[in-house]
Amino acid sequence: MLIMNDNPQHLQKDTADGGKKPAAQNPLGTQPIGKLMLKFAIPSIASSLINAIYNITDQVFIGRSVGYLGNAATNITFPIITLCIAVTIMIGSGSSSKYSLHLGAGKKDEAADIAGTGISMLAIFGVTIGILTFILTEPLMRVFGATDLIFPYAVTYTRIIAVGIPFVLFATGLSNLIRADGSPGYSLFTLASGAVLNMILDPIFIFALKMGIAGAAYATVISQIVSFFIAFGYLRRFKNSDLTGKIPLLKAECVKTIAKLGLPGFTNHFMMMVIQITMNNTLRFYGAASIYGSDIPLAVVGVISKLSIVVIAFNVGIALGCQPIFGFNFGAKNYARVKETYKRAAVAVVVISMMIFACFQLFPRQIVSIFGTGDELYFQFAERYMRIYLMMVCLFGLQPLTANFFTSVGKAYKGLFITVTRQGLFLFPLLLILPRFLGFDGIVYAGPISDSAAIMSAIIFAFIEFKTITKLEKAQSAERSAGPG
Repeated sequence: MLIMNDNPQHLQKDTADGGKKPAAQNPLGTQPIGKLMLKFAIPSIASSLINAIYNITDQVFIGRSVGYLGNAATNITFPIITLCIAVTIMIGSGSSSKYSLHLGAGKKDEAADIAGTGISMLAIFGVTIGILTFILTEPLMRVFGATDLIFPYAVTYTRIIAVGIPFVLFATGLSNLIRADGSPGYSLFTLASGAVLNMILDPIFIFALKMGIAGAAYATVISQIVSFFIAFGYLRRFKNSDLTGKIPLLKAECVKTIAKLGLPGFTNHFMMMVIQITMNNTLRFYGAASIYGSDIPLAVVGVISKLSIVVIAFNVGIALGCQPIFGFNFGAKNYARVKETYKRAAVAVVVISMMIFACFQLFPRQIVSIFGTGDELYFQFAERYMRIYLMMVCLFGLQPLTANFFTSVGKAYKGLFITVTRQGLFLFPLLLILPRFLGFDGIVYAGPISDSAAIMSAIIFAFIEFKTITKLEKAQSAERSAGPG
């Protein structure tokens, strides 16, 4: 759905003395919270799911054409995808957070500077990562844990998708700013168009043209280019900022601000990349001495990691959808609306995660079968790994929601700490320590243990912060009651 408005209502208006103040009827500050969450969270969830669809679609068609070695190859490549997501979240989330805060405070020019700098950063990072990935493909695949059987598939797939990295970074990152500008429908259309095209091209390239894993990669790149051009077309349509002369723009202070606010999301996904590389090499080492061998665990973990992205997509989508609401109302000191938004979002992520958890526990074999066939040993490992490793997904959404809340209100360091707890403080050391004593079981149980610890940390931080916000709300109410003087 493409949302366009020839006469948009700006989020700011000029005061008599030339200053800026938030518009009295700005929907972020006046509309019912539930209505706003639906407006912003649904497109945000869809946008997050689209990132998962790109990878899951490839995984399904590759698994049904090449087999589980193809699934293992995309798992080996996945750290590069995760790095790209990390960068787009850092720039997209960081710039859109500050953009919303500036709009809430009535600072239109500063908002434009942030948007221009963020867009320029997306272009620079995209081109750099794409070139380095293409040049260093073979050594990267070895570092990422490819076995001799998996290596040729992984190299073929990675070299092609490297071409699309600049396009996907720009489109995905800019979609965050488009949503913060008040056009969630256009943001959704930007990425959905590419996802739909990818689903159409995959079977054509893989089966009809018999291009195998290379066909999946070509389909992905073409789809990403289409999304890029749609996102690029919005640059002259920003409702609340005039970007004329702001692109290309790299203001040092804006770069610093974007990096600071986007650091929690970047750190989380960067740690995910490190975990993926560590996991692959651990599976390769311990799998070689097990009845499964190295290739089966690498393929299974690749499939399960794609499925876990679906859970992450819902949770992160809700969190990002609340970002403009958090940012605007905190900037406008509407503390009651900030608290209400968090409470409603917390209920939403738990309910959705519980439903997905039930599916994972009840139908693991059926779900894994979607991604292709394998022998009985393959499915035995897949069922056990899915049920145990994803045991705590029912509550995990509270962590990204809380981390994104802190980022949205300008408290990036608290968001960063919450973000790194699961990946850095808990999961990474557990993956290094537990397998030494438990073998494969150490890898499997590291997931739910680290998830439990991270969830508890997020709950504690949120509880403390909202006690502080309640005090601010009471003080604000007392000042209003006292009146002038």
